[in-house]
Amino acid sequence: LKRWLKGGLVGQHSVLKEASLERSSAMGRSAASAADIVTKQRDFFYSDTEEPHVLRRGEILKKHPEIKGLMVYEWKTKYIVAGTVALQVFMAWLTLEWRWPAFLAALYIVGATANHSLFLAVHELAHNLGAKSIAGNKLISMMANLPIGIPYAINFKPYHMEHHRYQGQDGIDTDIPTKLEGWLLCDSANGYVDRTARKAIFMFFQIFAYALRPMCIKPTLVPLDGWMLLNYIIQFSFDGLMVHIFGWEVLAYFLGSTFFAGSIHPTAGHFIAEHYVFEGKTETYSYYGPLNRFAYNVGYHNEHHDFPNIAWSNLPKVKEIAPEYYDNLPQCKSWFGSLMKYIFDDSISPYSRVKRQNKRD
Repeated sequence: LKRWLKGGLVGQHSVLKEASLERSSAMGRSAASAADIVTKQRDFFYSDTEEPHVLRRGEILKKHPEIKGLMVYEWKTKYIVAGTVALQVFMAWLTLEWRWPAFLAALYIVGATANHSLFLAVHELAHNLGAKSIAGNKLISMMANLPIGIPYAINFKPYHMEHHRYQGQDGIDTDIPTKLEGWLLCDSANGYVDRTARKAIFMFFQIFAYALRPMCIKPTLVPLDGWMLLNYIIQFSFDGLMVHIFGWEVLAYFLGSTFFAGSIHPTAGHFIAEHYVFEGKTETYSYYGPLNRFAYNVGYHNEHHDFPNIAWSNLPKVKEIAPEYYDNLPQCKSWFGSLMKYIFDDSISPYSRVKRQNKRD
């Protein structure tokens, strides 16, 4: 660590100013002094500025108004979703009598990759980018939900929209880790080995944090309505049908795929890579590597936050049209590398996120 935030972090009123934290491997920068960071970073980064995407969106549209032509839904999404669902049903049947080593390999390599792709299909459809109508997007998202095993497609959207509208705002953006997570993984740990072990265990089970954190922080955000009930009816009917046809073992494949999709898996690295502060004051990072092919281009994350109404297939075109706004931003070179950095680098922790004051207060 060569220079900390100007003026330091002083309680919850500290402001994120110019910094030059030198970070390592996953983001293509040299490592910071872990000892200094462990000593100083007992709280989140705090900023009194607006999140960066609104301002950049306005500048880009002013300079490149042709980007508005990219704001259309992607008709291919529903067919990709249907194909992925069919693949998962086929694999669930195919692996019914496999021995555990081969079954676990199939879960991790095929099942987790497919279900993570379906996670991101649900994400895409939450932005209404897969069909002309809102109802159409919801129905496709419920189809994508099927091999995941647990109904969540309708619940996901309100929380995710809050993340976009109020990025980093305390108590609203449920993508931000809680103080409890920081205490469990860092503050109460005894030394580097203990912290590393705790972070590794957390990463292995991180799907539960992402599923439960929003409901714990804002349990009343999602109303019980007809769409939620339909999601539950369709999902549990599908689960019941699969069990009736193939037996209970089929749920082991679906739920196991979901677990590994949110565990220490290459595609799950985007959970860490997107918004953890790896370099200076940068709070959103894009990844332009090959895993985007399985992830609806969610790696184009700066582009996505700048233009959340542009479908996955057109996000690379945003970068092509306005390279001057993206080429010089810090980038993630490896999703899996980001996971490893989170676990083994003492400079990265649940506190490595930018928070803003809750403007609703």
